[in-house]
Amino acid sequence: MNEIVINGRRIGPGQPAYVIAEVSANHNGKLERALAIVRAAKAAGADAVKLQTYTADTITLKSDSPLFRHGGGGLWAHRDLYSLYQEAYTPWEWHAPLKALADELKLTLFSTPFDPTAVDFLEKLGVPAYKIASFELVDIPLIQKVARTGQPLILSTGMGTLEEIAEAVAAFRSAGGTQLALLKCTSAYPSPPEAMNLRTLRDLHTRFAVPAGLSDHSMGHTVAVAAVALGACVIEKHFTLDRGDPGLDSAFSMEPAEFKAMIAAIRTTEAALGNVSYEATPAEAESRRFRRSLFVTRAMKAGELFSADNVRSVRPGAGLPPKHQSEVLGKRATRDIPAGTPLEWGMVEK
Repeated sequence: MNEIVINGRRIGPGQPAYVIAEVSANHNGKLERALAIVRAAKAAGADAVKLQTYTADTITLKSDSPLFRHGGGGLWAHRDLYSLYQEAYTPWEWHAPLKALADELKLTLFSTPFDPTAVDFLEKLGVPAYKIASFELVDIPLIQKVARTGQPLILSTGMGTLEEIAEAVAAFRSAGGTQLALLKCTSAYPSPPEAMNLRTLRDLHTRFAVPAGLSDHSMGHTVAVAAVALGACVIEKHFTLDRGDPGLDSAFSMEPAEFKAMIAAIRTTEAALGNVSYEATPAEAESRRFRRSLFVTRAMKAGELFSADNVRSVRPGAGLPPKHQSEVLGKRATRDIPAGTPLEWGMVEK
């Protein structure tokens, strides 16, 4: 369970972080824009692009009740859920051309289903994996249905208590699911860095024996890169062509150049993490020459005593290591030694 495989790509500790570009509502209701986002995600270096599969009728109810309306704060203040999702959803007839383009580009495409009919639809489409959103963490029947497809599942844990996460993991496994990754997520849009609690990543990995990652709604890429340094195997970020364009998710989404820079920073971070090592690297070979060592600093005659006046620890490292200084002082020189000579044992009387 410490590794999953999506479209032949291994995801887990020791593998490069799997970077997902989330389309969400950033298509702004235009198929041409959705197709352009897929192309831009590929050009930016994403490993996968992700859709959301629902309709307003499958995700909520059309109601005037205050229960179905956002409050006064945030990006969607006072919006009712039905009209919000009606504006944001990705038409199901778009999924096939979007997947065809992704396949042509050799870019993995999968989606987040929000009800059983979406799972059935995506199975016919042939997606290689599923993502369950944080808000559906408590939808145990949906998680079990995804598990029964036999496909890998990436599950976000935003707002989830430890007990709720454990229940979702147990439900997935009891229904036959074998490939699971958990994403730390803060379900605020955008998320302030101080609310991220990235150290939870390691606990998710250790506690549930699965690859852990980050569904990141913070601005910029600093938090995502920090997550990779802490062991994140998956990074998911919302992706848009232009954050200045009007759109329900644009304000906290990444533009292509920013996404590309994030991936570059992630790959640099992964290279820098390396392995546990106390050996000198090839890059240090030249520097080793300039370590300190013992040198004769004043011309000496054979038989003369070595002292602090004629032996010092200096750079470079051509002579005896400085740790031998106490063994040398008080001994006699076996021969004449010019000043500036690196000290060797053959010059020291036994």
